[in-house]
Amino acid sequence: MELAQRIIAHELKEFEIHFRQAVKSNVALLDKIMQYIVKRKGKQLRPMFVLLSAKLGGEINDSTYRAASLVELLHTATLVHDDVVDESLERRGFFSINALWKNKVAVLVGDYLLSKGLLLSLDNNDFKILQILSTAVKLMSEGELLQIEKARNLNLNENIYFQIIKNKTASLVASSCAAGASTTFEDEEAIERMRVFGEKVGIAFQIKDDLFDYGNANVGKPTGNDIKEKKLTLPLIFTLNKVDRSLKKRLIYIIKNENNKKERVQYVIDEVEKAGGIRYATEKMHSYRDEALSVLHQFPNSEVRQGLEELVRYTTDRNY
Repeated sequence: MELAQRIIAHELKEFEIHFRQAVKSNVALLDKIMQYIVKRKGKQLRPMFVLLSAKLGGEINDSTYRAASLVELLHTATLVHDDVVDESLERRGFFSINALWKNKVAVLVGDYLLSKGLLLSLDNNDFKILQILSTAVKLMSEGELLQIEKARNLNLNENIYFQIIKNKTASLVASSCAAGASTTFEDEEAIERMRVFGEKVGIAFQIKDDLFDYGNANVGKPTGNDIKEKKLTLPLIFTLNKVDRSLKKRLIYIIKNENNKKERVQYVIDEVEKAGGIRYATEKMHSYRDEALSVLHQFPNSEVRQGLEELVRYTTDRNY
């Protein structure tokens, strides 16, 4: 990510100032929690996509920084709420908000972040940005609920899987690129191309996350965690649709009834590897990465475009 970070090094520092200002509160408890969140922020990939997408079309401006701040506010809010739903006590190697301040406070913190994002756009008449990001929030909620619904009966449809991750994960990356582009591009077609670009990157990003569940890399979650939570990811869906009936039945039984037994989860992981599920998912991930790059290459070559390409490749080549 060196080129991407170098191109927007100044803008990232400016964004951090804008973001810190956006989350400030006069309530002492809230301000304390906001400081905790700011100090433990992640890789900031989504704000980087906002800034680079904007820079592809022209000079970054105040509305670009507000778009990046809104994206990060919404993303952080969803993570805080996810930790409550998943009863997760850790986030990025640190205690989650609900672990430190309990569920009620965590839910209210998530709501606060969402409201701050909405007001940031409304107070500055950033209606286009607000429309783009509000659509993402709707899709993310639908994706999460669809995943919960399908996990109950272990629906093995690959199309459903892609619908889930398109809504749940890719929609925010797509909206990050579209929101950033909307602050510098005047051509609606170019903004839509950037949205499609981001969507394909987001799908590749989620498949990579799913693949981590079958490896030994330290990615902030235990190997086999998705299996324990009965999440149907692409390697597992491929395997269940490929193996013979008796093995399929055995695997489903483990996922439904023995998903808390470490050795049984490892058995599922081994069978997925043997069936070619890892290889299949990796090929799909690379296919979406290449589709994203094909959309990106419709724009003139420049250092900014090269930075975006590097960021795309980072999403699929990363080790955590």
